[in-house]
Amino acid sequence: MPKYLSLILSSLLLIAVVWLLSMPLGPLPPAGSFFHPVQGFWANAETQPVTGLIEFPESAVSAPVEVYYDERGVPHIFAENDEDLYFAQGYVTARDRLFQMELQIRGAGGMLAEWLGPDLVEYDRNQRRLGMLYGAESAMEEIGNHPEIASAIQAYADGVNAFISSLRYETYPIEYKLLNVEPAEWRPLNTALLLKYMTQMLAARNSDVATSNTLARFGEEFVDNYLSERPDLMDPIIPPDTPWNFNPVPDIPVAPDTLYQPSFSDPIELWQPDRLNGSNNWVVDGSKTAGGYPILSNDMHLNMSMPSIWYEVQLQTPDHNAYGVSLQGTPTIIVGFNERIAWGSTNTGADVMDWYEITFRDENRSEYLHDGEWKPVESRLEIIQVNGAEAVIDTLLFTHHGPVYQTREPLPPGRTIQRDHALRWIGHDPSNELLTFYKLNRAENYEDFHEAFRTYKAPAQNMNFASVEGDIAMQTGGVFPLKWRHQGRTVGDGSDPRYDWHGFVPYDHNPRALNPDRGYLSAANQFPAAESYPYYLGDDFAPFERGRRINDLLAEMDEITVDDFREMLMDSYSYHAELALPVMLEALMESVETVENLPMAGLLDQLASWDFMNHGDEIEPSVFYIWWGHLYDAIWGSKYDLEHAMRRPDRDITADLLVQNPESVLFDDPSTDSRESLADLAHSSYREAIRELRNRYGDDPQSWQWSRVNNTTLNHIAQINGFEIPDLSTDGGRESINAIRGSHGPSWRMVVELDPEGVRGYGVYPGGQSGNPGSRAYDQFVETWRTGELYELDFMREKPVNNEGYELVIRFE
Repeated sequence: MPKYLSLILSSLLLIAVVWLLSMPLGPLPPAGSFFHPVQGFWANAETQPVTGLIEFPESAVSAPVEVYYDERGVPHIFAENDEDLYFAQGYVTARDRLFQMELQIRGAGGMLAEWLGPDLVEYDRNQRRLGMLYGAESAMEEIGNHPEIASAIQAYADGVNAFISSLRYETYPIEYKLLNVEPAEWRPLNTALLLKYMTQMLAARNSDVATSNTLARFGEEFVDNYLSERPDLMDPIIPPDTPWNFNPVPDIPVAPDTLYQPSFSDPIELWQPDRLNGSNNWVVDGSKTAGGYPILSNDMHLNMSMPSIWYEVQLQTPDHNAYGVSLQGTPTIIVGFNERIAWGSTNTGADVMDWYEITFRDENRSEYLHDGEWKPVESRLEIIQVNGAEAVIDTLLFTHHGPVYQTREPLPPGRTIQRDHALRWIGHDPSNELLTFYKLNRAENYEDFHEAFRTYKAPAQNMNFASVEGDIAMQTGGVFPLKWRHQGRTVGDGSDPRYDWHGFVPYDHNPRALNPDRGYLSAANQFPAAESYPYYLGDDFAPFERGRRINDLLAEMDEITVDDFREMLMDSYSYHAELALPVMLEALMESVETVENLPMAGLLDQLASWDFMNHGDEIEPSVFYIWWGHLYDAIWGSKYDLEHAMRRPDRDITADLLVQNPESVLFDDPSTDSRESLADLAHSSYREAIRELRNRYGDDPQSWQWSRVNNTTLNHIAQINGFEIPDLSTDGGRESINAIRGSHGPSWRMVVELDPEGVRGYGVYPGGQSGNPGSRAYDQFVETWRTGELYELDFMREKPVNNEGYELVIRFE
């Protein structure tokens, strides 16, 4: 009997082990599948970025397509027509970045809970309430009016799905195994949704509620002077002497006599894009270059991740040949060059997202007041699938403004303030941004470039341009609502038609410049145009520092080469420190408290002799930025109501206050009986800064190096520990041209020479071509990016002879 009992127990134990290995444990995958020696995570290890020849067995293309890979793993796709080209682009992009593609789409459309469970329901609900899927569906209707784009998106989806159909569990990207999920079919809608996601990242930052609260507390004069004013050093993107060769629209609506002012409002709990999202671009004509032809540069500032948001690729058919970076999920090149032109992008940041307080007729919310009438509310059902739980059904309400963001709690007794807000946002409008990039890939001259943006809507961009013909230009592409001055700066009255958008600025009235006398153009997210520009685009643009620094350098440069621009991309100078630090040091000397009594007083001499360069191996940037942060809080923190969202002045406005008015009453803390001065705040904030540095980094100042404080880490897109690239030692700062601040910064650096004898490009992004952490191509470019070097981009004019120097990896027939 013991013998049989032992056998029975062993069998039961084996069954239990097999069952445990086959079951997911919480968020973890089934251990048996994940650790399987052939099919599990071991199968994801790669020693080469590309291997062997893949000949596609089915007739998915109408003519042969060949994909060559260079030594950096960049695919060069040669096709005979557009449909076959974009089929191949979808296939090769999915081959390297499938998990990233799907994760982005799920994040954009509010579909993460289907993978990750109930904790993501609220995020998904917010994305649905923002109208992301609604906007993507509207875009698909517009795309249907352009057969060449509809065909391109469908071909791209077919290519992605061809790759997905070739997968088995052992060849799934490792993240699918970790999450215990399968790749979903790629739909054409996903491309529209990804482009709307870019609109969210770059054109969904708003401060209407916060500004309304600030206006209620401090009044209009404060808001005008400290939230809307342009500093003296603000240099607009379009040169101030540029003539406006048009007659403004004559019927811009007139502002109400009394601005609608809601009382203190609760914040609208939507995901806000990073305020640091932006970019630099600049271009010079042949009069300023060593070669006598234009040179263009661009570096786009976004959250830097592993893998990169960008994917490098070359696309060639008999009618065009383009090279650059694409987004995972869209056909075409988004930023790059062809054999005739080059183009780069920076974010405009104009106000294209407005909130309105809505007056409903009753608690049923079936009618709302507008222009003296009760109008019907429309509804849309959103079903959020949830892993491990029942689906969540959410009903979205729509006014003519757009979707209503409803509060989750009833109004407390006695409160009559309306807290439901409707959103008017450019991201909801039908659009076809891909048509613009399709045309850019094929453009040959300035006229083609200018016309490519005629149908472009969002996110609005400052696009720089250069051609082999010698032209340079800056074009603000996108649509901007016609508004009276400061319309949309605060929450509007949803019942008053004067607060509605009244059409859009005509495209030919958008800010632009062509071949300026000074020989250069640049953009760094600052105000697009001088105050003489007749249309109101908003007042919340980037501080002046990067734009001013770029123009200062370009004005002094001649005989420019690619290497000059490579060095300029790495420029870490802080205009902000140059303005603010001398005043801060002088204020310390004016205090009744002696400097000798301050902690680490010897650091003040180092700060006084600092060259304002944010070098990673120096401590001066660390001391200044931590000190500045505490001083900024000391100036404004005591004056703001912390119970409500409020908008504070930008750093350049605050620095301007220190320089222009060091005796300002704004340095006083109203909560105390005494009258504080700038000197008092400088002393107390310096002490706080030293205390913070000691607490966080130790007592030895040599451990306060800026690279440690700035802490540049390239996090995995799904925040999976072990897949990040941690603790990179970098220079730069948020106000430097090299705008690295933590994990945010230059996501693609590019320089292009528009030599008529052959366009040449140079570039790099932080990451690698492969999204597989087990591949050496995962982080192949990181060190090159970190040190500021650029790869010469292998812009092939024709297929290689005998595959010399390349590997023919994929052939579609």
